[in-house]
Amino acid sequence: MSKEAAATTKKARSQAAEVWRQFRRNKGAVAGSAIVLVIVFIALFADVLLDYDTQVIGQNVADRLQWPNANHWFGTDELGRDIFCRILYGTRFSCSVGLVAVTIGLVIGVTLGAVAGYFGGAIEEIIMRSTDILSAVPNMLMAIVIVSVLGQSIWNLMFAVGITSVPQFVRITRAAVLTVRNQEYVEASKAIGLNNRKIIFRHILPNCLSPIIVQATLRVASAIISASSLSFLGLGVPAPDPEWGALLSGGRKYIRDYAYMTFFPGLAIMITVLALNLMGDGLRDALDPKLKK
Repeated sequence: MSKEAAATTKKARSQAAEVWRQFRRNKGAVAGSAIVLVIVFIALFADVLLDYDTQVIGQNVADRLQWPNANHWFGTDELGRDIFCRILYGTRFSCSVGLVAVTIGLVIGVTLGAVAGYFGGAIEEIIMRSTDILSAVPNMLMAIVIVSVLGQSIWNLMFAVGITSVPQFVRITRAAVLTVRNQEYVEASKAIGLNNRKIIFRHILPNCLSPIIVQATLRVASAIISASSLSFLGLGVPAPDPEWGALLSGGRKYIRDYAYMTFFPGLAIMITVLALNLMGDGLRDALDPKLKK
């Protein structure tokens, strides 16, 4: 390893250590991250923790509409299914939709934003005006239209929610690229003959990651809310899969007499979104040099 490469590696490690030091000073961010880790663990090992056929979608009419008790911690629904088990398993669907949707928005948005910020001119105008048009349509309305056209499925739900995330990633990436595109290392890359694709993806975008990472973390929370809203309207994950929004929708007709059927799914959404927002705020504070103390 050359001295220059060793120095670069050492600097990167030092920066990572400083980010971690700043992040762990934020107690809310640490608590949010711990909750997110638990949620991710449940989502990954849902099949191990629960039997899908018997504990998640299996019906037991004899136990229908039971309030929370020792046998059913969150009560049962109108078909006798344990709500606690369905919420746990539903973590997989809600988290998967959030992560995949944000990945779709990130890939499309970052690519378009980087191209707009780097090239400027007519290309930038076309991309940014198209982004403005997309932003003018309410996210939920756009997602409803996309799912209605493509049909109800978890993949179409992911795509619809992902498309609504594109404008935010375009704007943030473009702004970040504008701040670095005239730096000396970019000019040096052009001077030695690197093509534009390599300059953008090897030299510019790696130096724009901080705001993109923060935005992605916060957008996962928004994506989970959007997906739950679509499922609540009957346009999300098809039954009998226990996505959190679908659980809310199923319990609304019983809300007067069996409020627990909507309370616990709503609580799961609230805790997840709060944890992701706390973690995102912590990352923003740790990665933004202006906020370091």
